[in-house]
Amino acid sequence: MNFRKHAAPTILGFMIAPMVDVLLVILVFFILTWNFALSENELDVRVPTATKANEAQPYVGQVVINIAVNGTVIVNRQQKNPQELLDLLKKLSQLYPDQAVIVRGDQGVEYKHIVEVLDICRQADIWNVAFATGKPNQ
Repeated sequence: MNFRKHAAPTILGFMIAPMVDVLLVILVFFILTWNFALSENELDVRVPTATKANEAQPYVGQVVINIAVNGTVIVNRQQKNPQELLDLLKKLSQLYPDQAVIVRGDQGVEYKHIVEVLDICRQADIWNVAFATGKPNQ
């Protein structure tokens, strides 16, 4: 005496709405991480221009050391004193022996501040150092 009717199992098709939701969340995640990776450059540091400057594409994990006009060193939007910078670069060189460092010195900064940063890089066994330049306005 089975009074219940067995409903035929319905086969659900591909549900597009949940897939779109997931894709939008992933898209927002990648856009935000890409934006934070590109925002390493300090806006108040004006790098000198070079006629043969190459536009390097920034990548995640890139270490950029910004040197402002007054000689302050900024890494990851935080001001660092020489000892803090040395500790940070030593940790990086131990984790990644071939870690590249980009030095963005302002065009008005005194050369001694750039030499201090280069000396700290050498003390931390960072040998892959590049200097950021900009293209001249045309």
